[in-house]
Amino acid sequence: MDGLHTRLTIYLGEDDHWHHKPLYHEIVRRARDAGLAGASVLRGVEGYGASSLIHTTRILSLSEDLPVVIVIIDEEAKLRAFLPQLDELIGQGLVTLDQVEVVRHVGRAE
Repeated sequence: MDGLHTRLTIYLGEDDHWHHKPLYHEIVRRARDAGLAGASVLRGVEGYGASSLIHTTRILSLSEDLPVVIVIIDEEAKLRAFLPQLDELIGQGLVTLDQVEVVRHVGRAE
């Protein structure tokens, strides 16, 4: 996988769940089941969203709902076909698509 591809970025809160499990876990599982190239979950240390409420890891204002970002890069058509699953899962959050250039994509040797 090299050249121009599409990046799907999903912004959630750590407290978002699907059937009593973290929502990010369900999204990653479904991305794998859909045959997407890979997914990474990144936990933020501070942020705010549409509510303008700041969530942070700072000691004096501990938050259990820290920002979580899921990044998936693949062919645009495959990501667009995956979007209806996100509609089912995500009640609040932000989902973006943008074009990226992949310059290196190598898996681990078995």
